[in-house]
Amino acid sequence: MIEELSSRGPYLKNKEFIQHGTLSVYDHCVHVATMCLKISEKLHLRVKRHALIRGALLHDFFLYDWHEPVLAHKIHGFTHPKKAMNNAVKHYRITDTEKTMIRRHMFPLTLVPPTNLEAWVLCLADKICTVQEVMEARRNGIYKERKKG
Repeated sequence: MIEELSSRGPYLKNKEFIQHGTLSVYDHCVHVATMCLKISEKLHLRVKRHALIRGALLHDFFLYDWHEPVLAHKIHGFTHPKKAMNNAVKHYRITDTEKTMIRRHMFPLTLVPPTNLEAWVLCLADKICTVQEVMEARRNGIYKERKKG
């Protein structure tokens, strides 16, 4: 599926942007797609497997470095799902299931809850992976604890 996305659009640009610690957006999305499959298999969920993987791979397809100190990036958590969805629609043919997954993956931060099973699985998988990635970065000294005082 990654071959399909990279052959038809700028999907591999995700390798250029950091998501958590030193992990690229590309690697984060692969991690999340893998976690989506694990969750759906472990819970015996009847998901649209193709859409689940594609939506997970495209959920952070925003194509910019959100760590740059610009005003718009201060609210990245609230705005990037829409930007990712717009980029996905611009570059690929995506289903309504995939659109919902991408737009709703930041719930409850973005307030509107997912409306399909695949989006709920993505929402959970993204949070699990984010915690794992941030904790790994902390263990490796990438993020320094704030000192109280």
